[in-house]
Amino acid sequence: ARQIKVPADLKRVYSRIEAAVKAAHRTVERARERVEVNFPKWSVSSQAASGSAAWELLFKASEMKPNLIVVGSHGRSALGRLVLGSISQKVLTEAACSVRVARGRVEEPGTPLRIVVGLDGSPSSFGAVEAVANRNWPTNTEVKLVIVNDEWSIPIVEDLIPAVGEVIEEENSAEKAWAEEIASNAENIFRDSSLKVTRLIRKGDPKRELPQVAEEWSADCIFMGSTGFSNRFERFVLGSVSAAVAARAHCSVEVVRSFHV
Repeated sequence: ARQIKVPADLKRVYSRIEAAVKAAHRTVERARERVEVNFPKWSVSSQAASGSAAWELLFKASEMKPNLIVVGSHGRSALGRLVLGSISQKVLTEAACSVRVARGRVEEPGTPLRIVVGLDGSPSSFGAVEAVANRNWPTNTEVKLVIVNDEWSIPIVEDLIPAVGEVIEEENSAEKAWAEEIASNAENIFRDSSLKVTRLIRKGDPKRELPQVAEEWSADCIFMGSTGFSNRFERFVLGSVSAAVAARAHCSVEVVRSFHV
């Protein structure tokens, strides 16, 4: 049989890919062993592959139909958030299940675990509340329910036309009452748990305010729901809020989807 001569450049490329896959196998095996040590009752397997990290994860998820995908960020720097956009953000917006973008916790003795839950009144945001309420957390874990409410305000028109100002004031009062009711309903979900739950209603843009609240409170994770649509429209809307929060937050962010089962 005629032997095909493989170009030297192609050999070098193949050699690099082969070395990278072997290194990935070693890394994923160490990760598997670590998970097994921490969760001895779990059935843990490992697999390495070559290709686009985001698409390989999504392809594997399409086969396994998982409840949750956990991906890491590349740090808290601006560069880390830029890299996040190429992998974690892709998984976050394209996956059919819940996704957690994990960032390491700075351990401080005596500091409780702190969780921020973003609420907007949608069923998916209550899905995030239930996801937190149904998990096992360390003793003294604290939960803060946060609603970001963007109040109406047209100062010049309000000054010129008092009636407009009255309408805006009534609308803002109604929005505040709605927010209080949503927060109260969410708080009731935790009534049988041992978690310490507080609520916060804040004005502004949730893309900025949720990460800001989490940073001010030294939170370990932000939980929030997707919009609840399992199509491209859901992903478009998600990209404008949840993905922005995941990119800006200094802590882990978990986007909860409950329609994938």
